[in-house]
Amino acid sequence: MAEVMTRSHGRHLGMVRSGRSRMMQPVLQPGNDVEVTWRARLEEHMGEFRIEPVRLRAAQLMESATAVYGVQAMAALLRLLPERDPHPYLHDALSVILEHLDNPADAGELFVRFEIAVLNDLGFGLDLNECAATGTRSDLVYVSPKSGRAVSRDAGAPYADRMLALPAFLSDCARAADHDSLLAAFRMTAHFLNRHVYEPRGIVLPAARDGFIQSALKALRQQTPAAQ
Repeated sequence: MAEVMTRSHGRHLGMVRSGRSRMMQPVLQPGNDVEVTWRARLEEHMGEFRIEPVRLRAAQLMESATAVYGVQAMAALLRLLPERDPHPYLHDALSVILEHLDNPADAGELFVRFEIAVLNDLGFGLDLNECAATGTRSDLVYVSPKSGRAVSRDAGAPYADRMLALPAFLSDCARAADHDSLLAAFRMTAHFLNRHVYEPRGIVLPAARDGFIQSALKALRQQTPAAQ
């Protein structure tokens, strides 16, 4: 059986003939791009895939811990979606992230945005564009842990100890993520994923997510002195 993420039909399962053969095993690996034809007698049947390779990047992804954990963590996120429910934006975002998993800074920032997009598609979108209290779009430094809306520095000051930090790169596209802001962003998305998705379903954040965060942050720390 194979599980694929398609643009028009979302997460989709299907059987693959000779899936364990020497020819198919390199193709049926996480991170590869494939062309899939699905056939079934009835729509509700699992059906059968005919799979043709398009781009085999799995071997390249295996070369770094960030990439290995990243692919696993994204797959775990996509399994939160209902089967055959189209999510074209997530499909396209997945393709972009797979091309940048070799760069820890880019991969970490893109992955955080991917988690935010998953929350949005599940009906728990965050509003990080304007202050929930004043409507201002400047100096946004907090996120309400209850509403998931941004809060400005002045409006949130009295409640700062109860607020989540809003990393600057999420409210200002001109800013790049660094180690501390990326860590804060992952703490923020973990809060909302736990609150709205994992805890209600009785599951926990996947271990691959923590592995990805740790490897991406470690690589980012190692890159920082050279960049300075």
